[in-house]
Amino acid sequence: MPRGRRATTGPPGATAEPGAGRFYMISVVSKAYGIHPQTLRLYEREGLLKPSRTDGNTRLYSEEDLRQLEVILNLTRDLGVNLAGVEIVLNMRRKMEQMQEEVSEFVAWVRQELARAAQEGWQERLQEALVRLPPTPLARAATPAAVVPPRPATGSAG
Repeated sequence: MPRGRRATTGPPGATAEPGAGRFYMISVVSKAYGIHPQTLRLYEREGLLKPSRTDGNTRLYSEEDLRQLEVILNLTRDLGVNLAGVEIVLNMRRKMEQMQEEVSEFVAWVRQELARAAQEGWQERLQEALVRLPPTPLARAATPAAVVPPRPATGSAG
């Protein structure tokens, strides 16, 4: 077997590591997506893709890398976005995914707290904690004094 390559299972250029899913070499990815291997290397240099490497330094693209590549190609080919714009869009997507995870965690926490509070009888405790106040009269605004119009200026022309 050539140095730096792993045994393949399935299509040529695809490798499988135990528990890690499928990985594809740069030649297979470039042919499958109709792009030059140098373009894939450029995307890696720009930080848009981060393929893993073998001991022999061969790039291996995971299924997640391929999904990322599809987003990049959609932005560049179909929408005409340049690489700087692609980087911004990808960063925004990562931040949105992170925020979605945080919101999901918060919602789960709120649900857990509500369930716990319902078990502890929070409704009764809330009613006991409320203090009833007698109704108070509303404050009335003072009526404004009559507005006196300004006097016209008098003077002699001359």
